[in-house]
Amino acid sequence: MFSSAEISMILEGLRDSLYMTVVSTLLGYLIGLPWGIVLTVSGKDGLKPNRGLYRILDIITNVMRSVPFLILLILIIPLTKLIVGQTYGATAMIVPLTVSAAPFIARMVESSLNEVDKGVIEASLSMGAGTLRIIFKVLIGEARVSLIAGATITVGTILGYSAMAGILGGGGLGDIAIRYGYYRYQANILWVTVILLILLMQIFQFIGTMISTKLDRRKK
Repeated sequence: MFSSAEISMILEGLRDSLYMTVVSTLLGYLIGLPWGIVLTVSGKDGLKPNRGLYRILDIITNVMRSVPFLILLILIIPLTKLIVGQTYGATAMIVPLTVSAAPFIARMVESSLNEVDKGVIEASLSMGAGTLRIIFKVLIGEARVSLIAGATITVGTILGYSAMAGILGGGGLGDIAIRYGYYRYQANILWVTVILLILLMQIFQFIGTMISTKLDRRKK
């Protein structure tokens, strides 16, 4: 049904999709996690309310989240070329994927941290805990299950974006689906790439659910 060359191509596409998704997620959290923490801390009911800072970050977050990924992909082509040296391929796509993921992650982190019981925070403050200790021990500690659930959603979103990046030669399963499944009418390759993307999403979902369940049990 498939030639050795086609199997090799599909396996390479699978590898590239995993590479783009995992690296973009890690880089996205490297930016989005502190971003979300600052949003939470500087908010109206935060540890250190700062209306001006929160307003600026809030606007930036909303604006960046409002731009569709494919449009963002085109808009930051100069930045991608500056950082990577080219605008196609799996490595190049990590730049727009990270830029798109960061504000999404920031908002999810903010939402998770805001769910933490205010009474727990007030109790920590009354015992003399500092801001950093409350952030890492109380906020992140109490919201860990929600944060993992958010990370699972984020991975799925980035995986979907990585497939869309194939329209502009981004590599991965999306690129194969478009080049062979759509332009060359090879339905067998199209269906295999779709099934592999679904399986990847299910694997990520399973891992995220398993980690969340274990953390939730520890909390109890």
